[in-house]
Amino acid sequence: MNGRLDYRLIGGVSVVIAALPAVLGTFGVSLMNDIGISALVVLGLVMLTGISGATSFGQAAFVGIAAYASGWLTTAHGFSPWIGLLFAMAITGAAALAIGMLTLRLGGHYLPLSTIAWGLSINLLFGNIEALGRHTGLANIPPLYLGPWSLMDPRAIYYLIWLIVGLACLFSHNLMTSRSGRAIRSLRGGSMLLASVGADAYRVRLSLFVTAALLAAVAGWLYAHTNRFISPSPFDVRASIEYLLMAISGGVGHLAGALLGSGLVLTLKNVLQDVLPFFSKNGGQFETIAFSVIFILLLHRARGGAMGFISRWFTLRPPPAPGFLTDVSPLPRRPLPARGSEILRVENAVKHFGGLVAVNDVSFSVNSGEIIGLIGPNGAGKSTMFNLLTGVLQMSAGAVHFCGRDISSLPQRTIARLGIARTFQHVKLRPNMSLLDNVALGTHLRTGAGVLRGGLRLNRQEERQIAAEAYRQLERIGLADKAHKLAGSLPLGTQRVLEIGRALAADPSLLVLDEPAAGLRQKEKQALGDMLRRLRDDGVTILIVEHDMDFVMKLVDRLVVMNFGSKLVEGSPFAVRADERVQAAYLGSVA
Repeated sequence: MNGRLDYRLIGGVSVVIAALPAVLGTFGVSLMNDIGISALVVLGLVMLTGISGATSFGQAAFVGIAAYASGWLTTAHGFSPWIGLLFAMAITGAAALAIGMLTLRLGGHYLPLSTIAWGLSINLLFGNIEALGRHTGLANIPPLYLGPWSLMDPRAIYYLIWLIVGLACLFSHNLMTSRSGRAIRSLRGGSMLLASVGADAYRVRLSLFVTAALLAAVAGWLYAHTNRFISPSPFDVRASIEYLLMAISGGVGHLAGALLGSGLVLTLKNVLQDVLPFFSKNGGQFETIAFSVIFILLLHRARGGAMGFISRWFTLRPPPAPGFLTDVSPLPRRPLPARGSEILRVENAVKHFGGLVAVNDVSFSVNSGEIIGLIGPNGAGKSTMFNLLTGVLQMSAGAVHFCGRDISSLPQRTIARLGIARTFQHVKLRPNMSLLDNVALGTHLRTGAGVLRGGLRLNRQEERQIAAEAYRQLERIGLADKAHKLAGSLPLGTQRVLEIGRALAADPSLLVLDEPAAGLRQKEKQALGDMLRRLRDDGVTILIVEHDMDFVMKLVDRLVVMNFGSKLVEGSPFAVRADERVQAAYLGSVA
């Protein structure tokens, strides 16, 4: 996901696929058709499970819903299979939306368990509806036609299947490199990360869930009109596990792994079906055992799948230099409050965790154009206060006003959209995304392209604006020369600086920094201090928690000191340093 498509490689693969029917027999062409249909399902599974981290054991059920929907409409009511495609996608999309709304809020192991449950339920439903043929299935499903040409023969439908696969791969690649795709790739970072850039993790995951189901729907439609017979058994949980095996064997984190995995598993399956009968009369049972062993070996020895090995030999070309972005109109910016006006007011904030009072009746204000430090010993309640300000936690009592609006009960993503951007005490970056993409994620709340626009590349102008803004912020924090490196390759201190770049990409009025100097060397701290002063001069207001007192004293305009959840003192760095209560509680006997 970190490089550009190599169109020469794609062209070569396309030529090979186009030439295969000339050299393969009927069985080989039919096998390639099955691989292409499976690849559509696995492509959605790679995005859903491999990239976003939501494990699903129910994709075969979506294939079945679409196959039965189109099969029933075309056999029972005589509609065209092309109308059947639209009907199948509508029914499957609606089912995925309903199932996703019920299950995607589940966390941990509950989500995959729920996919097994509805996968079993839908399969049983197919076998118990009279109109769908019960366990006997539906036969005599009409073949596909293109005008007067029948696509009944495997060679005739071959090119349609692989044209659809190619378009689906292109759509998925475009999607993963778009605004929505960056949010999808950040889902593994947790909902708090996405909320900090104004995104709703649940909505992002739901849109991807429906997208993966629609890819499965196209596969089900092709399956029904290619085989012309359907029954419940090909759509049970075992088939879903087989799709998951395809994704893992191909490379669950790579879109191309969907093609490789489908080819590897289905080819191996056919080889085993030919070979195992020579060793046992129970070849079908031994096939299940063989696949179980292969699945376990993959999990232990080759989690990166086939693409993991291929990526060691081939390196994706880096994107071009940013010179072409100079003529792009900038993203719209929010008007900053007048310098010196009150931007944030905390009134009698209280936060209880059971019987523990983490924040106790704390009040303070922040004016536009200031750098304010929030300090105190470990356990003083600083991080809890930060989480109250940014909506991660809800107050037990009190209020927070930002730019004259009460934000006390607003969710984190809404507060981010109002103009409060933050970094985290424990760095929240996506290590397998480039610095450019990590910073571009910060523009999410300033842009609007969704899944459809991203997949169809109708967002070109917006993406150019996003790239230009991300480069500008990387230059602002001194990391533009590393734009295309992976964020995980940076030392911890530099990752903290990169988080500031992502926060700046949101165009905030108030920047909330949680220990940004931790892990930085002395010269890097000096550079960070200079950068924060420049941001203040540009009109950005900064609220900072930091344990390096020398760094804080030289940087901030005012300090708020907390101790045991309460505000101890507030004032200039000089006054705070001289205060005996601060010396006793935090600084010691400082001269």
